[in-house]
Amino acid sequence: MHKLLGNSLIISLAIISNLLLLTKNALAFEPERLTNKKTLIPESIAQVNSVSQLADVQPTDWAFIALQSLVERYGCIAGYPNSTYRGNRPLSRYEFAAGLNACLDRVSELITTATSELVTKEDLATLQKLQEEFAAELATLRGKVDVLEVRSAQLEANQFSTTTKLNGEVITHVADAFGDDTSSANNTILTYRVRLNFDTSFTGSDRLRVRLQAANFRLLSAGDPNIDNSTGGFGASQRYASAFPDAFSDEARLLPSPASEGENDSNVRIHDLSYNFPFNDKLNIYIAAGVTDPTYLGADPISPFSEFATGSISNFANSNPIYYPMGQRGGAGLSYTITDSLVLAGGYVGQDVNDIGGPNLPGSSSGIFNGGYTAFGQLTYYSGNLTAGLVYMNTYTPQFGIDTLAGSNSAKVSTGDFSTPFDDRVSANHYGFIANYKLSDRFQLGGWVGYTNARVLGTNTVGDRTGNAGDVKVLNYAVTLAFPDLGAKGNLGGLVFGMQPKVVDTSNDRVAEAIGLPDGRRSDRDTGFHIEAFYRFQLNENVSVTPGFFWLTAPNHDERNSDAFIGVIRTSFVF
Repeated sequence: MHKLLGNSLIISLAIISNLLLLTKNALAFEPERLTNKKTLIPESIAQVNSVSQLADVQPTDWAFIALQSLVERYGCIAGYPNSTYRGNRPLSRYEFAAGLNACLDRVSELITTATSELVTKEDLATLQKLQEEFAAELATLRGKVDVLEVRSAQLEANQFSTTTKLNGEVITHVADAFGDDTSSANNTILTYRVRLNFDTSFTGSDRLRVRLQAANFRLLSAGDPNIDNSTGGFGASQRYASAFPDAFSDEARLLPSPASEGENDSNVRIHDLSYNFPFNDKLNIYIAAGVTDPTYLGADPISPFSEFATGSISNFANSNPIYYPMGQRGGAGLSYTITDSLVLAGGYVGQDVNDIGGPNLPGSSSGIFNGGYTAFGQLTYYSGNLTAGLVYMNTYTPQFGIDTLAGSNSAKVSTGDFSTPFDDRVSANHYGFIANYKLSDRFQLGGWVGYTNARVLGTNTVGDRTGNAGDVKVLNYAVTLAFPDLGAKGNLGGLVFGMQPKVVDTSNDRVAEAIGLPDGRRSDRDTGFHIEAFYRFQLNENVSVTPGFFWLTAPNHDERNSDAFIGVIRTSFVF
């Protein structure tokens, strides 16, 4: 008898409980009241595989009554608050066999722990009879558990790490730009960006991320760079944009394209090196040594299009451009939950430059505190379907002005160009309001306003006086419409209407000329709009295809430039 029992005791009580939880027809066991609701076993193994399993075991059957008696005496089946069997409804034969296995397991435990006197001969005889009656179902159950154990062993043997998870994304674009002036300056391109993230957790609630990235993006031009400033064109070319000598505007920039040509040389490099962890129930800490920005350091962008791989197709429509007043690297941030509906975020991050001012450079005008920096704060309100935030940032840049990678060239507030080796130093205050409201599960209305008051300090990167001192005011805004699950679950439709960053005022002619405004003007000549539409087809959990376009009226905020149309087909692989 002991040998017979030993051959049948193949699964533990915990596995039996979860099998019962996942079985489709386990009405008698009231699975919604089980205390252990963690799914350990796939639903697929609970499928009925035999005609005999469809025959219910009625509460009046001898087997049902016998097993109920064993359960009550030996506590075979745990999971109910009072450990009772609750056998008042019929079971399938397969479910019954699962319960029988639990009792076999329990009786074997009593025997092996020298408490066999607690098991009566009558009960052993009942178990033997039940085992013979349900031999086929027990064998099926044993086979499924054996397969599960093999699969679990394979997973343990081949897992990447017990603490580190590998995930990544591959994004490709087929794109082109069209227009009276734009077509001649562009040809169809195929570009990519690849990311591999190694996410490590030491406590289960923290994350250390090391990201490898490679890309080969190039910028499309929003117009013909050969048109000079007196008849249209794009004003004084900006030094930061000189990394892409054929692109005189960031207005046509696609979303995931890195900022400089050096990051687009297809070389694999460390892009993100960061660590975040909860200090307590209310406070989260963020530390970054790689490329970063306020949205990495606790600030919520409050945009349904903010995901790089699956959001908008243009850089501007991703989120409020004031979050990105310059390349940012090395810093720290925090988010503090004041109440359930109110979160305060803040932080400090250095400017990502290689010449002077970078947080990794030890020079007198560089380093994390003496170089360029962004200090930010954001108060975010969450209330049901509404999310809204107020943002403030203070920045200082020894070069590259306030290049948000969007808007007109003058809105970058950069005084350098291809012939001038150094920009004026610029400090700025940035103010933003962002909101998104879910009118229904399938329709969201949102948008933002961003305003910057930048001061050109009249001293260039190496400390020489330039005489370009003055204030520059820059404005941008957008309205977004999001349509989640449009057509099918997982799809996303998006519409964006807005104005990319535009110079709306300058304090004097000298600074206006220095930042490249045309014809002695004190603001951008006209107002151009950004109109975007895209539709993401979610083919499966890992693959999506997003066709879309955006239309730039009056590129560089100058109506003398013809309209530009950018068409894109993005394919995203996320795993």
